[in-house]
Amino acid sequence: MADRANTNGRNVNPDAAVKDPDDWVTGDEPPTAAQESYLHTLAQEAGEPVPEGLTKAEASRRIDQLQAETGRGR
Repeated sequence: MADRANTNGRNVNPDAAVKDPDDWVTGDEPPTAAQESYLHTLAQEAGEPVPEGLTKAEASRRIDQLQAETGRGR
């Protein structure tokens, strides 16, 4: 069973808030400024280019891949 944090008197399952980027309503929008910045930081560390024209969902998936490659994040 997942650990549950108590937030404002409610039990919250942190895994419940995690959605697949393909299921995001805004996934086809441009990446956020924070995503762009972090993506460039990770790509620089990994020595890889950042593709142009990524969507918010694509940027999220690429961030996950680069975090795994660089050992950052999770």
